[in-house]
Amino acid sequence: MDKGRTLTSELGAIHIDDEVVTIIAGLAATKIEGVAGMSGGFAGGIAEALGRKNLSKGVKVEVGGQEVTVELLLVVEYESRIPDVAWKVQDNVRKAIETMTGLTVVNVNIHVQGVSFPQENDRGGEERV
Repeated sequence: MDKGRTLTSELGAIHIDDEVVTIIAGLAATKIEGVAGMSGGFAGGIAEALGRKNLSKGVKVEVGGQEVTVELLLVVEYESRIPDVAWKVQDNVRKAIETMTGLTVVNVNIHVQGVSFPQENDRGGEERV
C-alpha cells in the first residue's frame, strides 16, 4: 500500500508521500545553528560511506489523516545550549511541514544522540562522540 497523504480538488488529486514529509523535516532541522547533523545509526552511516547522502537520516514521521508526528535524532555542536537548539528545531520543522504540505504537526520530539567536537588538529573536520 502507498504511504502518504492525498488531497483532492475539482482538478484532480495531489499525493504527498511520507518520504517527502521526512525530507522536509530533516532539511528544516539541519538549517538551525547548533545542529551538527542527524544521527541515522549504522545503516545511515553505510549509505554515507558509499557516497550517498541520506536526506531522511535521523528522521521518522507518522502521518495520520491531517496530523503529523515527527521524531528527530540530532547531533549538536559542542558549546551549544541544547534546549535552545531543540526548541528552534521544533519550531522550524513544524513551520516547514505545515507551510509546505498543509498538514498539522502535533509533535516534534527531539532525541539528542551525540555532541560534535571540533578536532584539535588542523584537519578542519569534526569529531562526534
